[in-house]
Order: sequence, then structure tokens, then C-alpha cells
Amino acid sequence: MKGWKLNMNKYETVIIINNNITQEQKNDVIKRIEKYISENGNITFVKDLGTKKLAYQINKNNYGYYYIIEFESKAEIVLGLERLYRIIEEVLKFIVVRKEDN
Repeated sequence: MKGWKLNMNKYETVIIINNNITQEQKNDVIKRIEKYISENGNITFVKDLGTKKLAYQINKNNYGYYYIIEFESKAEIVLGLERLYRIIEEVLKFIVVRKEDN
């Protein structure tokens, strides 16, 4: 029975990671985020956009490392994910948006 999926919402999150760290450190940050999402939901799509120029300077950074994750989870997971973003100091900016069910 697939009743557990009834309460699942679709989300997309975009993360901007400090570009002044090693690729290994960036991968560690991404693994930590993906682990949290996977333990509480289901990752459906991932896209690594790489380094891009920021529209404005953030914490003296002109470039950021962009990463997109689409996932399904319950609504209460989003607050925990945003809390995780705030405590990971390598994350410069983030956004989590709910996607329309199609």
C-alpha cells in the first residue's frame, strides 16, 4: 500500500555554497544535505550548476557554487532542512519552494 505518499509534497531547493572552499569540502556539504533529505523523504532530481557569478556580493564572495535538489517529503521536514542550512557555515544562501502537483 502506498498510503505514506499521500502526505508527501514536492519541493525544490537551490543552495549556494561558498566557492572559496575545496571541491571535497563542497561535496561533504552536499552529502550532508542529501543525507538529511534522503532520511526524511525521497530525492527525485539533482543538478550541479557549478560556479556562477553572484548577482550581488554575499559575505565578501562574488562567486558561489550552485546546486539544485528536487525532492518529496512531508511539510515538517522543510523547517529542519532550513535549520541545517543555517548551521552549515559554507552555505551562503538557500531557498526551498514547494512545487505544484501535476
